[in-house]
Amino acid sequence: MEKKALRKHLVEQRLRLPDRTERVAMLQQVLRIWLVGRPDTVIGAYWPIKGEFDPLPALHRWKEDGELIEQQQLRKIGLPVVDKVHKTMAFHTWYPGCPMEEDAYGIPKPKDTEVITPTLLFVACVGYAPGGYRLGYGGGFYDRSLARLNPRPFTVGLGFGTDFLPDFEPEPHDLPMDAILNDHGVVWPV
Repeated sequence: MEKKALRKHLVEQRLRLPDRTERVAMLQQVLRIWLVGRPDTVIGAYWPIKGEFDPLPALHRWKEDGELIEQQQLRKIGLPVVDKVHKTMAFHTWYPGCPMEEDAYGIPKPKDTEVITPTLLFVACVGYAPGGYRLGYGGGFYDRSLARLNPRPFTVGLGFGTDFLPDFEPEPHDLPMDAILNDHGVVWPV
């Protein structure tokens, strides 16, 4: 199946999941447990679109829990702000209730908040494959951004068990994730 058709099929499948509520609850739990013991204080994430898993509740809890324990060190969550002209992306601080506006693609983004550099980055997966490869929407923003970030953040793809693509062939510019989590647990590295 060509990538455009595959993306469409996977998004439609994700939107029709009959057990979506249970899958979301399980992935929230997997994410919260996976974060325990991570040293990161700045995490990049995404605003969920097209039925993607929403990592923000688990990340907000991570932020609050960490600040209660480590009073001296604030934790930060960032969301992407895309520069459509230069095809780049930066991360701006997000918190519940922060001012938001739509980006050039109609996706909410933080408005006028601090630019941050995440050491851990959660990336939505339209699909994912062996070797830590993910299928995104085809814009290449994450691959370009990851290629230029130094140091490169630890990258974690998030998706549902139904998003696995056993026969997916990555292209030369595709960068593998360091880990992939789904509603069953850690699926990469195995």
